[in-house]
Amino acid sequence: MNYIRKHGKEWKRKPRVVAGEELQDVTVLVFGKPRTAIFAHIDTTGFTVRYQDQLVPIGSPEVESGMKLRGEDSLGPVECRLKVDEGQLYYEFGRGIDTGTSLTFSPNFRLTKEYVESPYLDNRLGVYSALRVAETLEDGVIVFSTYEEHGGGSVPFVLNYLMKRYPVKQVLISDITWVTEGVEHGKGVVISQRDRNIPRRLFLDRIFAAASASGIPFQVEVEGGGSSDGREVQMSPYAIDWCFVGAPESNVHSPNEKVSLHDVKSMIDMYQYLMKAL
Repeated sequence: MNYIRKHGKEWKRKPRVVAGEELQDVTVLVFGKPRTAIFAHIDTTGFTVRYQDQLVPIGSPEVESGMKLRGEDSLGPVECRLKVDEGQLYYEFGRGIDTGTSLTFSPNFRLTKEYVESPYLDNRLGVYSALRVAETLEDGVIVFSTYEEHGGGSVPFVLNYLMKRYPVKQVLISDITWVTEGVEHGKGVVISQRDRNIPRRLFLDRIFAAASASGIPFQVEVEGGGSSDGREVQMSPYAIDWCFVGAPESNVHSPNEKVSLHDVKSMIDMYQYLMKAL
């Protein structure tokens, strides 16, 4: 919200900002007469302190003994280390940490001429891309959603809100995907044909036709697992098409997530193009 207040006055069109208890922790930006919505989740993976130094994962973080974690409880800041013992997760710290405290990977931001490396590029880069698109967006909706990393939950009530007031027909998922044997660093943004869920073929054809006409480098992803906010869009009672469009990363859900700067640029460029073309 601070970023939007500070930079929103420089954007081509001033959006209506929707936030508050009606949408819990979700923030929605509405520009002009929207046809398409961008969904970018703002939650992260991490850990919850249980009992007797135990940790319970939030979402699916990568785990390895010695990883640095941080948080804050009633006694103050916490900087501790993760311990993995026979498949169970624990923290190592000089005192007990309050039960229920949330811990995340400690910040470790690294930037070179070709790559950015840091914890939580998924989905900070999806949010960054959406904010860059907001600079020139005239018609559209940008939704900063929650709960994506641990099962979903905010998309249904956000869609209900939008369809009553700004009925969009299509959704683009601004998220970060994986480097695999078929998706590489530096080859452009990824447009996903499917993951565990399969978007409608007619809409995919429109996306790929527009992407090809754009001249912006992109890669095609086909996976049988994984999911995103697109799952909840597909399972909603509304006839809304969706597609996942995002840069690929390696070292997923770890303190060393790595993304090509070239792919980040092509992601922003592609979103700017698609929001006008669709």
